[in-house]
Amino acid sequence: MPSSRASRRTLLAGLVAAAAGAPLLNTLSATPAHAADAADTLTNSRLYADPANVEGVDYARRFKRHEMFDPQRATTPGPRLSTVMAIHGGGIEPGTSELCLAIAGFRPDTLEPVAAGAPLHDYWMFEGLRAPGAVPGNGDLHVTSTLNDDPVARSMAAGSTNVLSLHGCTATQAGLPAGAKGVVVGGANGRLRALLADRLGKAGFLIATGDPEHLNGDLPDNICNRTLTGEGGGQLEITYDLRKSLFADFGGAPNATSPTRRAQSTNTDFWKFTDACRSALAQMESEQLARRSLFDRGAGV
Repeated sequence: MPSSRASRRTLLAGLVAAAAGAPLLNTLSATPAHAADAADTLTNSRLYADPANVEGVDYARRFKRHEMFDPQRATTPGPRLSTVMAIHGGGIEPGTSELCLAIAGFRPDTLEPVAAGAPLHDYWMFEGLRAPGAVPGNGDLHVTSTLNDDPVARSMAAGSTNVLSLHGCTATQAGLPAGAKGVVVGGANGRLRALLADRLGKAGFLIATGDPEHLNGDLPDNICNRTLTGEGGGQLEITYDLRKSLFADFGGAPNATSPTRRAQSTNTDFWKFTDACRSALAQMESEQLARRSLFDRGAGV
């Protein structure tokens, strides 16, 4: 990896650790994650065009893009700034769909708003629906972040100042000890990364402080970085053990018509995690709205 990238993220980790008092663990080398395998060539377009992949049977796409309508001449509503994504949802990286919905402000079991009057964000998800153990499996539906060319996902990212993309990884891929409950905070927007690490750390979650090249989400073509202002977004790589710990029942295969058992068994830590992410997005949006123009780029970290 380029030394400049490593030093920049090492500095970020140190700043966040000092500010948040978070439980931190220095990391060494990390096993490359599938999410950034340069050899992958599968795009969403190719996946959709393959007759072996049937929407509603093998995979699903779910999204919500809030309508904006302004018939008044005297006032103009503020823009919606943030989109939350789970591009490997359902059975591909279990738990990311449910987290995506909750961070966007919706209950993952009913899709109703979590709290009346609370901010709601747009969301986009691609979900594997194949049963555990199926051949081919949900892993065969994995499209890397840089090759996601779904037109709705691309347009939502391009219309958002912030994109928060949720992923799953193993502890080994994150450079953490086996079984560790941790998260790698990445993405090209340095300020959003710092806010996410700060809020998650203060909520008691372990922030991996190394720089796993295949998990840091800083490539310009990553869907989370294709944002309106060009600042990029944020990416969370959440270890399997942390994701599992956020639910009373982590089992159950997703399908096209009913929620998973995960969605119906979220626990206190699940809501701590989602609240921390929502707090980071709220602060990021507040700082962006305080600019003379959204396109006055922040200094970043």
